[in-house]
Amino acid sequence: MPGVDHVAAVASGIAWMTASYSSDGVQVDRPPRGLAIPLEVAGVDPVGYALFLAPGERATLSALAAGEAALGQSSAALRRLGPGGTLRFDGRTLRIAAVLPDTAIGANEVVVSKAVAARLGITRDRYLLIDPAAGASRTSLTIAIRRLLSPGVQVQIRGPGETPYFRQGDAVLPQVKIKQVFGEFAARPVAGGFIDIDPSWVARHIVTAAVPILGTVTCNRAIIPQLRGALSDALRSGLGGLIDPRDFGGCYSPRFLNRIPADGLSHHAWGVAVDLNVSANPFGRTPHQDPRLVAIFERWGFTWGGHWVVPDGMHFEFVRFSPGD
Repeated sequence: MPGVDHVAAVASGIAWMTASYSSDGVQVDRPPRGLAIPLEVAGVDPVGYALFLAPGERATLSALAAGEAALGQSSAALRRLGPGGTLRFDGRTLRIAAVLPDTAIGANEVVVSKAVAARLGITRDRYLLIDPAAGASRTSLTIAIRRLLSPGVQVQIRGPGETPYFRQGDAVLPQVKIKQVFGEFAARPVAGGFIDIDPSWVARHIVTAAVPILGTVTCNRAIIPQLRGALSDALRSGLGGLIDPRDFGGCYSPRFLNRIPADGLSHHAWGVAVDLNVSANPFGRTPHQDPRLVAIFERWGFTWGGHWVVPDGMHFEFVRFSPGD
């Protein structure tokens, strides 16, 4: 396309890590028997991706081409691993060649070549990086991209400064950031698009508590104060009637997004999102939440799914801690 010098498509998905080892061979991650740790893994073409890295980071790509992996900085801190360590996925072992800035790899936890990603079962391209030609404007490129698409195809286009990370689903926190705040679990996929999570993690992080309007909810204990705050604000503002407690869709739900494993894990699996007024706000349809209610939840650190490319009007999800004022 005129105005574009280079592109790189990035595949991304969940791979299940069964163990990890430090550079001196000491086991670091040891999930309970029968369970594994879900990692968000990106697959890239090492040659095409080089132009989207800083010059000092490009040497890593030859290691990716040779079948090794890189971790993002947040992932390395969470894993307590660095170069020379290894990750094991159902008998496949990947050596860690380097640690890259989160911004360089879309805040994915692990980045590998597309060939390695395919062997891990990750083949779906999730986003496209575009390197504009000299003199190309954001406006002209946006118009040209939209003209290439069939009517009705939805796309989100981001430019520098508009998002913390160039990645899919950037309206919510990346999985690695959710783990840092709310804890990492081991689990296993089960029928129906759900997962079985390590009961010890559930006991530490998931609680049933009383909140205004909704009554009792089961969520991650860390968001209960903010949820109470938002619902209390709604009551104080005389807006409690905007929430139908009989139409509450829940909070903690250990499952994949839309119960489709290729879509990645829902943040409901961490218990950090709530679904309100479900019947009037189905996924993919025009939302009907009152803007005053949305404003209250946003003030209390939740993002609203009604703003998304594919709207999810029932969905309110944690994105930051907030005192609500």
